[in-house]
Amino acid sequence: MRARLSGLGALTALVSALLVVPSPPARAAGALPPIKHVFMVLLENEGYDSAFTNNPNPYLTKTLPAMGQLQTQFFGIGHASLDNYVAMISGQAPSAVTQSDCARYTDVAPGTITPAGPQQGQAIGQGCVYPAGALTVADQLTAKGLTWKAYLEDMGNNPSRDNTDKNGNCGHPVPNTTDGTQAAVPGDQYATRHNPFVYFHSIIDAPVCHTNVVPLTALAGDLGQASTTATYSFITPNLCNDGHDATCAGTNVDGGKVGGLAAADLWLKRYVPMILASPAYQDNGMLVVTFDEAATSDASACCGEQPGPNSPLPGISGPGGGRIGTIVISKFTKPGSVNPTPYNHYSLLRTVEDLFGLDRLGYAGASGLAPYGADVFNAAAAPAATVTGPGAGGPAGGGGAPTGSGGTLPHTGTDPRLALGATAVLAAGLLLGVGRRRRLRRSG
Repeated sequence: MRARLSGLGALTALVSALLVVPSPPARAAGALPPIKHVFMVLLENEGYDSAFTNNPNPYLTKTLPAMGQLQTQFFGIGHASLDNYVAMISGQAPSAVTQSDCARYTDVAPGTITPAGPQQGQAIGQGCVYPAGALTVADQLTAKGLTWKAYLEDMGNNPSRDNTDKNGNCGHPVPNTTDGTQAAVPGDQYATRHNPFVYFHSIIDAPVCHTNVVPLTALAGDLGQASTTATYSFITPNLCNDGHDATCAGTNVDGGKVGGLAAADLWLKRYVPMILASPAYQDNGMLVVTFDEAATSDASACCGEQPGPNSPLPGISGPGGGRIGTIVISKFTKPGSVNPTPYNHYSLLRTVEDLFGLDRLGYAGASGLAPYGADVFNAAAAPAATVTGPGAGGPAGGGGAPTGSGGTLPHTGTDPRLALGATAVLAAGLLLGVGRRRRLRRSG
């Protein structure tokens, strides 16, 4: 379920209205920027080449990279989906059960937490619901007085399918039963396995699951004020709009049946401007758009990734989840930059923890693992990114996905670093254009 946004045609006329945004303050070498809000958007099952080199859909391949940084050597940590999602928020390594997407919702047994050492914080055993002692970044944020929220598209559309509460929140199977959300159905394309928070007893056994794990329809309202926007927002489209299903069991955001990267592009064009126009993002926010894994044929890894105690090969046939691409957009990141530094999901978790002064969980604390640094937060004296609204298609130039490393994307016309205000106006108009709400039937 989600709000149907209207008035897109009128908004595209605002693209030409460019505003110069003041440069962020200079930072000491090696210092992290004062980011206040992180927005994570998760897409599905595409390697770097298919997502950014051979993808004809321009919003993902051209528009978003021109607003921020394209990371060309970002890697998933395993196969299939669930082990990557779990790793993103907890640093837990794959197990045989999370590698098979947890068809049956059972506790990790025996669930013993490893002591200090190379596998510190790993829960020993097979299963997919982690014991209360296995913490997540959500638990860390709460303990520090900061906020978090997970937004899951279509969760609650069919409570009998995903076992949500009366408000459509906290959707997960009944313990020790089969997960009925493994495949999308018309009107409900929610997938529990793309909602990592409900695989931790520290969350599902607490009231916070019913207040913080919510349908995507809550996002627009929460973005209205910085005070109602979480410090950390984890946003998951449904099985159609995250690119997972080539043909949608329900519909994509335009009401069609086409899935894959075309559906993901349509979804991003609708929701990214909402995020970038929000007061929370405008006040030192950071948006990350990434994938969970590459195709299963690519089990490559980076960053010294080691297997955990529960599976000898995180990628089933190899050491990792393959090469994917990631985009980072913030006023502290130079628009149009391309970064070949190797990173993975553990690196990203470590970055979030460092930004908010949190301890490092699981393999996010692995020796030698590098978080984001000056290569990502590389706009100490540069204006903020260009933000283009729905239908704008991004800056011209190059005719395809960006190539090369360490440089900037080609463009023609207006310097893309001058136009954050334009898209803020565009996306603000988009938010104001939320007229009547129409419930789209989507799957998870």
